Amino acid sequence: MADKRQSVGGKLPTQGGPMVPTDETLAKSIGGRVRITTIGPNATTVEGTLFTACPITNLVAINTSSSSPNTSTNQSGDYRIIPVSRIQSFQLLSLGPSNSETPFTDAVPPLQSLDIRALRQREANAVAKAQEKEARRGKGVTREAQDLFDAFSRTMPTRWDGTSIVVAEAVTIAKPYRVDDCRPLVPGDNAALARVRKVLEMERKKIELRNASAVISNNAHFARQSRDRVAIPNHLDSSAPAPRKGG
Repeated sequence: MADKRQSVGGKLPTQGGPMVPTDETLAKSIGGRVRITTIGPNATTVEGTLFTACPITNLVAINTSSSSPNTSTNQSGDYRIIPVSRIQSFQLLSLGPSNSETPFTDAVPPLQSLDIRALRQREANAVAKAQEKEARRGKGVTREAQDLFDAFSRTMPTRWDGTSIVVAEAVTIAKPYRVDDCRPLVPGDNAALARVRKVLEMERKKIELRNASAVISNNAHFARQSRDRVAIPNHLDSSAPAPRKGG
């Protein structure tokens, strides 16, 4: 492409007079050959290929190497990083290769096309998992009821029906979730009823043991704290100095 010298429009003045190119101007100039002069002190003029312009950090990178960096096999070069705020003048000397129809074809590393179908399936799986987790959480039930639900769901299909627990679509357990609160959904299904009652009795015993263990642990903790706060009288403290005799 023949050199096409042109001043870039869309520049904004900064305090002190410099003309700073806009983000849009810089973005359109990426890949083209540019000449940038910085403000003083130590003003310099840099000419090369505009490699990138970051609107977040307000920095531009210029490859001053004579070799072209626009091929996927040659990305080496001599790069200069310049703050946009230090740009005194900005000229686009020649346009870069146009990739408007197939953008980023020369990106390094090469960009792969996204598998939209796989991404949508991943999204659907995540939504289904979140909905399943929400469905397993009882509404308006106690922690003990939720523990019982979780215990049953580890071995059998379990769901909530309001505040009642439905196990294997065969037995429902109503509040307060005792053995006598179990009812078969199909009258006469004594095998399923007996199984659920047996599991429920076992899980309630586990909960009672955990609660008792927690009470003992808390009592021991409070006892240690109380003992540490109690002052030991001097006449019981063996480390205290003995009283002097004879005045």
